Amino acid sequence: MKTMTCKQLGGACGLEFHADTFESMAEQSKKHAMEMFQKGDKLHLDAMSQMQELMKTPQAMKEWFDNKRKEFNEL
Repeated sequence: MKTMTCKQLGGACGLEFHADTFESMAEQSKKHAMEMFQKGDKLHLDAMSQMQELMKTPQAMKEWFDNKRKEFNEL
């Protein structure tokens, strides 16, 4: 079982996610992001805005995702 924080996964807080696979970790992070979006949490909305900018360039998004997967695998 590995642990990463919201902030490590591109978010805005120290909430910890625990998972055996990167896909599961990413899904937990996505669910948390949606909860924070629905609450209108400014810090998370700002982090989401930065991610949206990254998503405009497929290669940049792929590199970001690959780096996060590598970080997970190295834990």
